[in-house]
Amino acid sequence: MRNPPYPTVLKPYGQALVKLAQERSEILCLTGDLTRQCEIDLFQEALPERFIHAGMAEANMVGMAGGLARRGYLPFVHTFGVFATRRPLDQIINAVAYPSLPVRLVGFMPGISSPGGPSHQAIDDVALMRAVPNMTVVDVADAVEIERALPAITHVPGPVYLRLKRGEIPVIFDDDHEFSLHSAQVIEDGDDIALIASGMMLSAALAAAAELRDAGIGTKVLNVPVVKPLDEETVLEAASGVRAVVTAENHTVIGGLGSAVAETLAGAGLGRPLRRLGLQDTFAEGAKSAPSLFRRYGLGTQDLIDTAWTLLGAPGTAPRAAPAPSTPGEYAPV
Repeated sequence: MRNPPYPTVLKPYGQALVKLAQERSEILCLTGDLTRQCEIDLFQEALPERFIHAGMAEANMVGMAGGLARRGYLPFVHTFGVFATRRPLDQIINAVAYPSLPVRLVGFMPGISSPGGPSHQAIDDVALMRAVPNMTVVDVADAVEIERALPAITHVPGPVYLRLKRGEIPVIFDDDHEFSLHSAQVIEDGDDIALIASGMMLSAALAAAAELRDAGIGTKVLNVPVVKPLDEETVLEAASGVRAVVTAENHTVIGGLGSAVAETLAGAGLGRPLRRLGLQDTFAEGAKSAPSLFRRYGLGTQDLIDTAWTLLGAPGTAPRAAPAPSTPGEYAPV
C-alpha cells in the first residue's frame, strides 16, 4: 500500500485493454461516440479492425454486443456510466443478461465525478446493475486494480458491469497487490469501527482511518471492488469484529454498496450500528471540482470521520482532516 499523496497515471484502462486484446483475438471494442473520453482511442489506433463505432445509440450498441457474443466474440462496450445503464436497460436485460452472454459494459464517470450535472451523473448505475440477474458489478479503486480487473473479468461466463473514473487515476496499491473477483480485502485493521468502501471512496476511507487511529479509534478499512456478488463472508467477519460499521460509496445510498452490506448483516442476524455514506435520495449538481462535489453531498474525508465519531459516541470533538492539496501528478483524497 502506498502513502498519500498518491501518484497518478493517465489512461490505465485504455492501455490495459490494448494489451489484453493483443493477447485475446476474440476481444472487440465498441464505443457510443465517446472514444477519447473512454480511453479507447488507444484501441482504435492499435487495432482498428476490431474497433466498432456504434454512434450515439446505446441500446443498439448493447444489442449488437449481444449478437457478437453469440458468435464467440468478447465485446467490451464503452460509454459514460449513466448512458451504459439507463438508456439500454431493456437491451441489457433481454439481449445480454437473460441469455447470460459474456458482454462487458464499461461505464465511465461514476457517481458525482462529472461536471455534467444530473443528466451525466451515474448515481444509480450500481443499483440498476445489481438488480439484473446474472450481472457482475465491479467498482475499482485505482490504476492497479484496473490493470488486474480486466483479465479477471474475461473469465466471467456472464455479463459484467465495470465502473471506472477517467482522467488522472490514483495508484494506491503496490504493484504486487492481489485482486480477486471473489474477495474483499481488509487493508487496515482495527476493533472499534469498520469503514467499508468501494471505488473512488477508498482513498477517503484510508485518509479518515488515519485520522481516527491518531485519535485512538481502532479503524478497520475494507476494500470492496466487487459489489455483486458481494463477498459476504469477509463483510460479516469484518463487521463482527467491530462495534459499528460505515459504508462509503460514490452513488446513491439506495441499492448500492451500503444496501448490499445492510442486507448481508440483516440476513445473518448480525446487529451492528450502521451508517451509509452516499447520495441521500437526491440528484446532484455538476462542478469542475470533484472534491467540492463530494464535500457538498457528504462524501468527503471529514464526513467519514464525523460519521464514525458520532456513531461510536466518542467524547469530545472529532478530529479535523486537512484537505489534501492537489497538484499535477498527485491525487487528492476527497
